[in-house]
Amino acid sequence: MTDPTDTRDTGPRVGTPLWAYLAGVTVIGLTALVVAQLRLDPGDLAELARSPLFWVLGALVVLGELRPVMLSSQASVGGTYPSTMFTFAALLHLGLPVAVLMQAAAVLMNGVVTRRAWHRVLFNTSQSTLALTAAAVVLGLFGIVPAPAQPWVPAGTDMLAIAVSGVAYFVTRALLVCAAVALHERRSLIRVLRSTAGPQSLVYAGLLGLAPLVVIVMEESPGLVPLFVAPLAAVYFTATLSMRRDHQAMHDELTGLPNRKMLAVATEEALAEAREGEKVGFFLLDLHGLKQVNDTLGHPVGDRLLQLMAHRLTHTVRPGDVVARLGGDEFAVLLPRIRDVQAAREVAARLRVALTESVRLEGMSFDLDGSVGIALYPDHAPDFELLLQRADVAMYLAKEARTGVELYQADKDRNSPERLGLFGDLRRALDNRQLRLHYQPKVRLEDGRVLGMEALLRWRHPTRGQVPPAEFVPLAEQSYLMRQLTEYVIDAALEQAARWWHTGLRVQVAVNVSARDLLDSALPEQLEMGLARFRLPPEAVQLEVTERVLTGEQAHDTIKALAALGVPLSLDDFGTGYSSLIRLQRLAVSEVKIDASFVRRIVESQDDERIVRSIVDLVRSLGLRSVAEGVECEEVAGRLAEMGCDVAQGWLYSRPMPAAEATIWLRERYQAPALEATGLG
Repeated sequence: MTDPTDTRDTGPRVGTPLWAYLAGVTVIGLTALVVAQLRLDPGDLAELARSPLFWVLGALVVLGELRPVMLSSQASVGGTYPSTMFTFAALLHLGLPVAVLMQAAAVLMNGVVTRRAWHRVLFNTSQSTLALTAAAVVLGLFGIVPAPAQPWVPAGTDMLAIAVSGVAYFVTRALLVCAAVALHERRSLIRVLRSTAGPQSLVYAGLLGLAPLVVIVMEESPGLVPLFVAPLAAVYFTATLSMRRDHQAMHDELTGLPNRKMLAVATEEALAEAREGEKVGFFLLDLHGLKQVNDTLGHPVGDRLLQLMAHRLTHTVRPGDVVARLGGDEFAVLLPRIRDVQAAREVAARLRVALTESVRLEGMSFDLDGSVGIALYPDHAPDFELLLQRADVAMYLAKEARTGVELYQADKDRNSPERLGLFGDLRRALDNRQLRLHYQPKVRLEDGRVLGMEALLRWRHPTRGQVPPAEFVPLAEQSYLMRQLTEYVIDAALEQAARWWHTGLRVQVAVNVSARDLLDSALPEQLEMGLARFRLPPEAVQLEVTERVLTGEQAHDTIKALAALGVPLSLDDFGTGYSSLIRLQRLAVSEVKIDASFVRRIVESQDDERIVRSIVDLVRSLGLRSVAEGVECEEVAGRLAEMGCDVAQGWLYSRPMPAAEATIWLRERYQAPALEATGLG
């Protein structure tokens, strides 16, 4: 398929540097072409037209201009046209006017056949005319001025003149073309020359070096000139195989976009050439909904959709920006130069619009979605691999938050070196039993009796100090450590509960478990074995779960097993999720904990007071116990008691305490109530 990243046929905007450059070269080149033709004697041209050699040479120039010799799929200036050999031979033998006339006709024919934009056809005509003019000027300095009436045939002593004129031809053409590419792709001229001049010079050396031989054959045996097609065909074949292998290695087969390997090369080049104060933008894009298309309509339709998205993305960014496909439904975009974060966000927003715009295939319309992650050099990463990783982190943040576009944020990077180091320390802390449980009381509002203690995990790191649970618990939840951490907490909580129960302090110990824990069928078995080992009744322990448990069906088997075992459940942080009242009734929940974010503001916020009062009334109507978290003052406790809330928990009664301190606190305040009053009977 054609290269979807080739936007050279898109005309430049009037007034831009590229437009001014193309217009200037075109005017100068066409003027040189006209001047050269004015120097051509009409009689000489008519005489030349009657020569079969003229038409054979012209046909070879046209054929040689139809398809370039490509040595690399990365050559942004395109390939080298074999017509160079024959036009240079025409220059040496018949002079500048004939050579530029043949070249102009060939470029025009190429433009018609390949349907190129007219600004490219005119520019190519002009730059080739100027290159031939430069070569003719050099020949003139050596006293060589060929003409149709006085053809010139080189000899061995003319090698220097031919070599210098060939260099002038190549340098002029390379500079003119590379300057246009540099302006089009917003890259430095040096960078474009460095990436293309080497391979191009080798091909030009071969083609220009054969031109004198073509002249000699034209003079001595004109009928043998077509034999030069044979070595050119061999060059075509070899170069095509080389380019095909190179293209397969550096491009995605389906979309024709650069693959990860080529993206890495382009990124490293952009980073190497970035000036001080400049930024390089790296975007990772994920297309949502492709799997459904593949499953519903088949992979061929999904492939066409990916090709369409590739086309959209390449026409959304600027020339010189790189759009790549990394595989599946993931794309990447490299911006070698980007002004600032705001500009990066604007580009990302345009890219997301390109992904989410409605698509019509197979008579159906598809409304897809996409997420874009942004990483910038040097703000976020110094090399390709880290840019890719951190753009990936930002993309997943966009997916999780459903914001569509996110910039990399180090504090949310779960894969940062700091977090990876913390993960290793957590694993060692679990192995060495360095984690500790603290306990916070749950007090009945009616009479101040202590009904339970919530076990809260704490970790004092040997060098970091106290590490908040919000930092290390998510690490465990996202890894294989979660099961080990849960087993550790339940075992420690049961051991402490046994110490209290067997010494007369019959308080219920609550343990927080995640939704992932409830997907583990081994949890009820662990609790059953632990209760038996410590000789505790099931009501001595309580499991606190979040509202997420109510939104899915996967954990219900575990919940039923816990209910059969007799272990009560507490629904934590109620009011912050999307609970279903029907599911709440069906679950074996003995109490509902009202989230602290509502409780703390009930005195100054009427809205929060109404929310808490409604939850208390709802919980009471279901025959459950209500627990208010975050109670920090007597006024809030009084208002909760007035509402009919059953239990309170917060700093008003005590901060979380180590086991030994909690035991002393309990002995000073504990009153043994009847089981019916505690809700344990």
